[in-house]
Order: sequence, then C-alpha cells, then structure tokens
Amino acid sequence: MSTPLAPARPTRLSLAVRDSATMLRRNLLHARRYPSLTLNLLLTPIMLLLLFVYIFGDTMSAGIGGGDRSAYIAYLVPGLLLMTIGSTTIGTAVSVANDMNEGIIARFRTMAIHRGSVLVGHVVGSVIQSVASVILVGAVGAAIGFRSTDATALEWLAAFGLLVLFSLALTWIAVGMGLVSPNAEAASNNAMPLIFLPLISSAFVPVDAMPGWFQPIAEYQPFTPAIETLRGLLLGTEIGHNGWLAVAWCVGLAVLGYFWSAAKFNRDPK
Repeated sequence: MSTPLAPARPTRLSLAVRDSATMLRRNLLHARRYPSLTLNLLLTPIMLLLLFVYIFGDTMSAGIGGGDRSAYIAYLVPGLLLMTIGSTTIGTAVSVANDMNEGIIARFRTMAIHRGSVLVGHVVGSVIQSVASVILVGAVGAAIGFRSTDATALEWLAAFGLLVLFSLALTWIAVGMGLVSPNAEAASNNAMPLIFLPLISSAFVPVDAMPGWFQPIAEYQPFTPAIETLRGLLLGTEIGHNGWLAVAWCVGLAVLGYFWSAAKFNRDPK
C-alpha cells in the first residue's frame, strides 16, 4: 500500500506574498473606515485646480501664450495629478507613524509573519489609493474641460505607468518619514515637502517664466521632469530629456526610500 504524500510546505516566497496580501487588506480596511484623512489631503489639489482655472485661468492662459482658459486647463491638470500623489502619500507617513506609536509594529515583530510584509502592505495600499485619487482628480479636470485628444493609446499607457512609478517612489519616501517620526503630527510635518515641491515646480507656470535665480530650484527637483513628461504624454507634445530624468528620479527615490525604510524597520527597538 502506497504511503500518502505529505502536503507540500509553502515556500518562503508564497508566505511572503500571503502575509503581504493580509497587510494590504488591513491597510485598505483602515482607509475605508477612516476616509477623512485621505479626503482632506485630496481636497488640496482639487481646490487648487478649481481656484487656478476659474479665478486665474484667463490671466494664466494669456501668460503662457494660450488663447483662452482651456489652454491653461490643459497645462495645469498634469501637474495637479502628480501633486495629488504627493498629497495622498502624506497619509501613508501618518499611518506608518501611528502603527509605530500604537505598538502594533512591536506586536507584528513577535508574530510568525514575513517581516517585510508590513511595509509592503503600506506601500501597495498607498499606491492603490494614489491611483484612485488621481482618477478622481482627473475626472474633475475632465468635467471642467481637460481633453487629451492628441495622445495615443501607447502614450496613455506610458502616462499610467509613470503615475504608478512616481507613486511608488514617493510612497517609499513617505514610509521612511513615518518610521523616523515620533508621532503622527511630526510625520505629517516631515512629509510636507511632498506638497510643497509641486508648488515650486512647473505645475502652474513654465520654468522659463520664473525669475532667473529661481529657475534652478524649480528645474532640478523630481516633480518638474515628471510633470513635463506627463504633460507631453497626455497632450501629445515633445518630452525631450524629461522622460529619462523622470524615470531616473523615480527609480532613485524608490531605491533610497526602500533601503531607508528597511533599515529603520529592521532595527531592533531599544
């Protein structure tokens, strides 16, 4: 009589995927139960979009050489989409800081789960929320007149890939900020550059229209090449060197954020 085969033991990879999926579900449930933080952060780019279109739209359109307000809507929306990602990831920093201070991270350290799954759950959950927020802001932009008629299907796909990659990069940075923050308030303050940097980028006006001394500040930062690349993809215009610069910024920030977060998370508490 043949001996029944013992069930195959799960591999380390399958356990990591299973635990990461569990942590992802936990973070999505938290976002659904406490939507006020995400909504508050989402209101910033939407209010700026409406403000700049309906209050400053005609003046700004004339300033960039456009004929009417629709020209400025086309210019503005790509920058606000990336600003939305920066706003959403602030919630990630706050969520990570809360987990650290409420003791749940210490509890997870004692459980038989893959250690990295805690951070992966935060990151994947934040990327999903960022993409959903971008879709919502994009819908508002389309409702007030934004059109992307010149973009091909391949350019739309590349634009979506850029948004996901940019979200992934900023999320890892936000996770690191949350891990080093003593409380949720400090995490929110530490992550404020993720909203401030788009304000001094090419999101609202071209870099060439800024004062000469200020142009390097606006140009040599991650948001400007990403905005110019997304703008070119959505409007079917030239991207130039901004494409590879945007990808380089995203990859560099993602790698930096990952190793920073992993080093901080894996350090045994004193």
